[in-house]
Amino acid sequence: MTQKAFVGIVHYMVNYKERRLDRTFAALVDGTRRAILARLEREDSATVSELAQPFAIKLPAVMKHLEVLQDAGLITRTKVGRIVTVRLRPEPMREAMDWLQRYQRFWSGSLDRLAAYAERKDTEARKKA
Repeated sequence: MTQKAFVGIVHYMVNYKERRLDRTFAALVDGTRRAILARLEREDSATVSELAQPFAIKLPAVMKHLEVLQDAGLITRTKVGRIVTVRLRPEPMREAMDWLQRYQRFWSGSLDRLAAYAERKDTEARKKA
């Protein structure tokens, strides 16, 4: 394999993973889709009708949300007769969490400093009281 071919393959792999992350985060932006994922996390699987029931939107809108989730790889759908069953597929969420954890060091220090500041202010307020 030439170096140029190797670089091309690596470039493709990086772009593929980035596009997959983009689809995952884009799917998670919507509250309805997050609610669907939360329900699937609790119940293992549900039919499309069951997933649509708690929402004040029509079934075609729920189907569009499910398409986005499936395109992101977050769910799988299986059809038996007229019943479509939806299941959670957690792998893309794990990849998103891995990506977020790499950047955690940037905000965890700030949060630690904020907590220390809040504790100092609380201690000062108690001393004054």
